[in-house]
Amino acid sequence: MKGKATNNRMRRMSISQPRRSFLQQTAFTALALSTNRIKADTPAPSRLKLSLKYNMVNFGMSLEKSFALLKEMGFDGVELDSPGGQNKTEALAASKTTGLPIHGVVDSIHWQTRLSDPDEAVQQKALDGLLVAIRESHAVGGTSVLLVPGVADAKTNAEQVWQRSIPLIRKALPLAEELKIHILIENVWNQFLYDPQGGNAQDAKLLCDYIDEINSPLVGSYFDIGNHQKFGKPAEWIRQLGKRIIKMDMKDWGVKNGFCKIGEGDIAWPDVRTAIAEIKFSGWVTAEVKGGNPDVCKDIVARMRKYLLDQ
Repeated sequence: MKGKATNNRMRRMSISQPRRSFLQQTAFTALALSTNRIKADTPAPSRLKLSLKYNMVNFGMSLEKSFALLKEMGFDGVELDSPGGQNKTEALAASKTTGLPIHGVVDSIHWQTRLSDPDEAVQQKALDGLLVAIRESHAVGGTSVLLVPGVADAKTNAEQVWQRSIPLIRKALPLAEELKIHILIENVWNQFLYDPQGGNAQDAKLLCDYIDEINSPLVGSYFDIGNHQKFGKPAEWIRQLGKRIIKMDMKDWGVKNGFCKIGEGDIAWPDVRTAIAEIKFSGWVTAEVKGGNPDVCKDIVARMRKYLLDQ
């Protein structure tokens, strides 16, 4: 953007962080709201579905046996990688056989092949990868693609991430609309939509503005509860994002332990649970922590239940 809008954005954040000069309030349609239906008083455990990234699983067994064991442990579903990653035909067969849903995929190339890259050829490859991920999510019965829209670094500032990524996401929307797949923006340490030097009291306004500018019921937040503990309060981000949140990732972070096991960081889980109830969120919450063998995964789902569902 040029002129006044760009100047306003620069005033909002240091280090050329982008900002909308006004907040477009978008009325999300029933398609986006369908994943956010619980009573306001408490997040009912039956309405929150617990999942993990399948790349965390190291069981040394077939997809079908792994899916069956994950279901036995208490996981409600899994999330795959795309492009590439797990064999989607085998995964779908395993899902049907075991009754363990695949709720979506993570764009597996978004960090290395970026929508925000200055090279238009790389941008096109990133868009092509997103389109593959949309198709493969639909093929396995999923409803979403988790996307990191870019990275601000030495060759790309945050304003450029904003300007390059949004038109490309919009190019993916016709396919997303056809297949009814959400494109969900994850908050990560990519120096975009927050100030990496700005301390631990930042809010979610830039992320809200970014999603609102795209202005589609199929584009929302894949809010990672732990990723921005270092920069703000997760419960307040949840309240501010509100109905924009379609799915959540779950991890923990602390000043002493860094990224760590759920419950061993600084996140105020009771406040998170309250915020989830206040925005009436329900649906998928996916662990994104260090995985491993069956014992490790049993501990992960137990911690998810303890810190997310226990009252």
